Amino acid sequence: MANFKQKNFESKKGTTFLFQHPGVRMVSKINDQSKNKHGVLSEERMSELMLKHVIVQPKRTIDDFEDYSEYMEVVNKAYAFITGNDEEEQSDDNEEGSEGQGEA
Repeated sequence: MANFKQKNFESKKGTTFLFQHPGVRMVSKINDQSKNKHGVLSEERMSELMLKHVIVQPKRTIDDFEDYSEYMEVVNKAYAFITGNDEEEQSDDNEEGSEGQGEA
């Protein structure tokens, strides 16, 4: 069994969550299972799958969140993590920093 990467994420409310990548096949399944029969993304279904398969600590359900903005922040960051979009943001920041240093 593969050893999947993990990442800590702290929400704006100060709660630390542990994300664990569930593997490429599961990411594909999450994408497929999050859509209705017309191919439209279901926020609730996507969130349930992220909370079940990606957000490993603390274990939460949608109903455990008291604040909608924190709930969406955590789910969206977890999705960015499993799709690799969080790495693009980090590499963009690093590239900008290195360009700035090169011009000095």
